[in-house]
Amino acid sequence: MKKSDVAALILLGALWGASFLFMRMGAAQFGSMALAGMRAIGAAICSIPLLLSRQRLAELRANWRSVALIGLANSALPFMLFSYAAQSLPAGLSAIFDAIAPLLVALSGWLWLSERLNAMQASGLVIGMSGVVWLIGGSMGLGHGGASVGWAMAACVGANICYTFGAHYSHRRMQSISPLTVAIGSQVAAALILLPSTVWLWPATSPTLQAWLAMFGLAAGCTTFAYVLFYRLLAHIGSMRSMSVLYLIPVFGVVWGALFLHETITMAMAGGCIVILLGVALTTGLLKIRPKAPSPLDAVEKA
Repeated sequence: MKKSDVAALILLGALWGASFLFMRMGAAQFGSMALAGMRAIGAAICSIPLLLSRQRLAELRANWRSVALIGLANSALPFMLFSYAAQSLPAGLSAIFDAIAPLLVALSGWLWLSERLNAMQASGLVIGMSGVVWLIGGSMGLGHGGASVGWAMAACVGANICYTFGAHYSHRRMQSISPLTVAIGSQVAAALILLPSTVWLWPATSPTLQAWLAMFGLAAGCTTFAYVLFYRLLAHIGSMRSMSVLYLIPVFGVVWGALFLHETITMAMAGGCIVILLGVALTTGLLKIRPKAPSPLDAVEKA
């Protein structure tokens, strides 16, 4: 990879990792529904100029139902669920949970779509899910509300289930549509879906300037600019290398939370993160364990 592509990949990981920081900063002020809605609305406003071409508009008109479903599964619902979780969970912990999406994609493909898993991928699933269990078991005592923390973790898992559905649906139904059209159109759809609840559940007390800045960073930086950067990387270095950003998101999420919110990095967070990322690496094929090459002595013994 070129140095510029490596820099873009690191920047993308930093941006998507920062989304959990910004959600943590804004969720208490806006509330989960209003923050999710403002993120989608802000991202849609920033993205619309990129949609104004004949090709993209034609694609959107012909496939608006599918794009709207992707907007619901990949944006509207995850934005709501992660914003809800941000009211109880540290930013770093939410970011670690975001890394389980590839595991769920592989598991659901094997269970319901008859997709084959080799021994290495199956081992990666077992390892990754063990890391999730470790992370949940070691983090249930966070804060003073065990029940709220449990529901927040369930929301993070739910958000990743939505991503899993979106990944499978996109792979099967959206291959003929420009990825940028899907990305921008889905943000517009998410904005329209969340607009009524954003107006209805708008906070009675006006959010602070810090919360507004966090929301703007979430919409413009972590959503609009990050998506454009991601699709630029897809074009330059391919999907496999681009997906290595999944390993950077939890790392940056933990770092930003520790730096700006003074969050404590627990053993459960560190250990769970390492085990989950190892499982993801094996499941996605980014880490391959090659079988040991036979030595001349082996041939002699067999003879």
